[in-house]
Amino acid sequence: MDSEKKIYKYKKVLSNPSRLEVVLKEIRTLVDMALTSPLQDESIHQAPLEIVSKLLSENNNLTTQEHENIIVALAPLLENNHPPPDLCEFFCKHCRERPRSMVVIEVFTPVVQRILKHNMDFGKCPRLRLFTQEYILALNELNAGMEVVKKFIHSMHGPTGQCPHPRVLPNLVAVCLAAIYSCYEEFINSRDNSPSLKEIRNGCQQPCDRKPNLPLRLLHTSPDLVSQEATLTESRLKSVIVTSNEIHVEVERNNTANQKMTANVGNDSEPNLIDCLMVSPTCSTMSIELSAQADRILGCYVEILKMLSDYDDWRPALASLLQPIPFPKEALAHEKFTKELKYVIQRFAEDPRQEVHSCLLSVRAGKDGWFQLYSPGGVACDDDGELFASMVHILMGSCYKTKKFLLSLAENKLGPCMLLALRGNQTMVEILCLMLEYNIIDNKDTQLQIISTLESTDVGKKMYEQLCDRQRELKELQRKGGPTRLTLPSKSTDADLARLLSSGSFGNLENLSLAFTNVTSACAEHLIKLPSLKQLNLWSTQFGDAGLRLLSEHLTMLQVLNLCETPVTDAGLLALSSMKSLCSLNMNSTKLTADTYEDLKAKLPNLKEVDVRYTEAW
Repeated sequence: MDSEKKIYKYKKVLSNPSRLEVVLKEIRTLVDMALTSPLQDESIHQAPLEIVSKLLSENNNLTTQEHENIIVALAPLLENNHPPPDLCEFFCKHCRERPRSMVVIEVFTPVVQRILKHNMDFGKCPRLRLFTQEYILALNELNAGMEVVKKFIHSMHGPTGQCPHPRVLPNLVAVCLAAIYSCYEEFINSRDNSPSLKEIRNGCQQPCDRKPNLPLRLLHTSPDLVSQEATLTESRLKSVIVTSNEIHVEVERNNTANQKMTANVGNDSEPNLIDCLMVSPTCSTMSIELSAQADRILGCYVEILKMLSDYDDWRPALASLLQPIPFPKEALAHEKFTKELKYVIQRFAEDPRQEVHSCLLSVRAGKDGWFQLYSPGGVACDDDGELFASMVHILMGSCYKTKKFLLSLAENKLGPCMLLALRGNQTMVEILCLMLEYNIIDNKDTQLQIISTLESTDVGKKMYEQLCDRQRELKELQRKGGPTRLTLPSKSTDADLARLLSSGSFGNLENLSLAFTNVTSACAEHLIKLPSLKQLNLWSTQFGDAGLRLLSEHLTMLQVLNLCETPVTDAGLLALSSMKSLCSLNMNSTKLTADTYEDLKAKLPNLKEVDVRYTEAW
C-alpha cells in the first residue's frame, strides 16, 4: 500500500511540473523507490515509466537537453523493463533528431539489446519494433556508420559460434522487413491498377501498353478472394488466383493465351506468378526512385540482412524466414534492392546444409521461390545465369526427387540451361547429360539440339562420350540373360559390385542380396540399372537415405526390400511411398519414427509384411 501511495503522490506532483530541477529530482526518487521496493510486482516498475511518458507527451516545450536529462534519470529502470508505447515514441523522436547523442549509445543500447533478446511478438508491441528500427538508423548516422551497426549485430550474436538467445534473429529480421517495407510505402499506397513487377522493372507508361492476351490486375488483399475463386472458375474466362505474400495476382486468360502458357507443361498446368510476370510490355522510362532518406534506410537494412547471412548458426533460420519472400512486389521490382539481396541468396546457395539451400525453392506448390526470381528470365536476375547455376548445383546434390526436378528444369528453364552449357558451365553440362540419361526429353529435335550443345565444348563432349559409354554398358547389362538370383560375399564394397555387374548381362536378375557387405548409397546408381529386380536385401550395410531416394525414383517395381540395421532415417524412408509395388518391407533396428510408419502404411496399398521391431514405431 505504501508503494501505491507514493506512486499516486509522484503522479500528482509530476502532473503539474514547475521547474525541471524539481521534476528531475522527483523522477530520480520515483525510480529509486521502484528499484528498492520489496514487492515483486511489474506494475511497480512500469508505473514510473508510464508517469514520465505522460509527462513528456503533455509537455512539448522541453528542450533537447531536458529530454536527455529525463532519459538518463530513467535509465536504471529501463535495464530490466520494456519502455511503454508513448515512451518508445519519445525515444524514436530522440533517435531521429539527435542520432549522435551519447544517450543513444549509453542508454538506448542496453534497452534495445533487452528488447531483441526477450520480445516475443512485435505485433503486440509495434512501437518497440519502431524504436529498435530508429535506434539502428541512429547508429548508422555515426561517423563509422555501418561498422558501428556491424559491431552491434555481433554483440547481439555473441562471441561464440552459437547465439545463446533464440529470439534475437527473428526479432532482427522483423525489424529489417518492416524497415524495408516502409521504404516502398509511397508505391504500395498507390497500388490500384499498378503494373506488374516486370513492367515496373522495365518501365510501362500506360496500362494499355500491356500485352492484351494476358492482362494482369493487381488487387489488394481481400478476405472475399477465397470465396470468389470458386465462382471465377465457372466463368467464361478462366481465372487463377495466385498468392504472393500480401498481394493477389488475378490472371485472366483466353484460350489462345492458355495454350501459349501451357505449351511446355501440359494442359492441366497453371502459370505460376513469375510466368505471369514475364509478359513483354512496351517499355518506357518509368522506374522506382526512392527518396534519399528511404534509400539510406534500404541500404542500412539490406546490409543487416547480409550480415545475418554470414553467421553459420543463424543461416538456417534466416533462410526459413525469408523463404516465403516476405517483401512487397515493389521491392522485388527495384533493381537496387534485388542486386543487394543477391548476396544473401548466394550465401544460401553456397550452404551445403539441406535445411538452408532447400529454402531457395518455393514454400509450397504453385508459389514461386528465390530460385525462380533469380533464374534467367526472373525479375531479379541481373547476371548471365551464374547464380542460377550455383542454385541448380546445390539443389541437385540434395534433391531426392531428381527426376522431378530435372523435369521442371526441362519444362521451364531448358533455354538458360543450354545457353550456360554452351558457354562451358560444367553444372549445366551435367544437367543436360542427366536429362538425356533419364529420358526427360521426349522431343527428338530437342534431344538433337542438346547433343549439339554438348558437343560444342570440350567438357560437354567428354561428358557426352562418357554418357554414351554408360548407355552401351547399360544396354549390355540389361540384355536378357544371366542369373535370376545373386548374393555378394560379405565385406564386398561398392567397387566390387560395380565390377561384377559390368562383367556380364543381368537383365534377368530378380533377387539380389548385399547383406553384411560394405556397400553404401553410392552403389544405388548401379542398382537402378537392373530392370527385372524385385527383391533387394541390404541388411546390415551402410546404405543410407541418399541411395534410398534414388531407388525410389527408378525401381518402382521392387516388391521386397530389407533395410534391417541400416543407417536410414525418416528422410529416406518417406521416399519409399512412391514404390507402390512393395509388399514386404523390413525396417527393423532403423531410425524409423511412428509418424513415418503410419504415412508409409497409408501410401503403400500392397504392403503385407512389415518388420518395425526395435524402432520408435514398434
